[in-house]
Amino acid sequence: MKNRAFLWAFAPYIVASTLHVILLAVHSSLAAPTKLILMPLLLVPVLVSAGRLKPRAAVALILAALLFSWLGDGAGAFFPSAPELPLMLAFFGIAHLAYIALFARHLSRRRMPWWGLVYAAWWIAMVSVIGPHAGGLFPAVAVYGLVLGSTAAFSTRCGPVVAMGGAFFLASDSILAFRLFLPDALPSWSSPAVMLTYTIGQGLIIAGALLALRTRKVT
Repeated sequence: MKNRAFLWAFAPYIVASTLHVILLAVHSSLAAPTKLILMPLLLVPVLVSAGRLKPRAAVALILAALLFSWLGDGAGAFFPSAPELPLMLAFFGIAHLAYIALFARHLSRRRMPWWGLVYAAWWIAMVSVIGPHAGGLFPAVAVYGLVLGSTAAFSTRCGPVVAMGGAFFLASDSILAFRLFLPDALPSWSSPAVMLTYTIGQGLIIAGALLALRTRKVT
């Protein structure tokens, strides 16, 4: 029953994510408000599993990652008078740092595999392509990209569910980077693709993390 409750706890997030991506695809005005409920709904399985999760430091990192992801999702809505993009980068940067700490300290099962170097190549490629179009944001974009690549790289040290989540999360940010700095390079459907890969990535990371913290002793 507990395992069934754990699986069902993801249902609201899956439904809301699917609805949000569809609303984006049809250019509905309801897409924006549905985006703001995604991370709170992803908190549901964390709360359902809370009594079985150890150590508490890992739970705190999960909560921090979800909180700052939520703030990043709603940067424009929550802080309308502030520049949205730098604020979004800052919030998501903190979320990624929380994930990196979670992966490195609490979820690692092995050394980073050799193919994890693909994420270093990704960073070099993205900086080379996006950098000339980032203007004054180039230093922030380069540092943020390094953090993104590190999140994906550290996820390869964890179980396969978390590793897949890290790859999807990076794919989402890659598409978003092109939409922000090279908007003519991508078709219109790339906007829903950003959120599709983002919601899959976040969901897989949280699912993998909760399963690991529920089923094995982590120090």
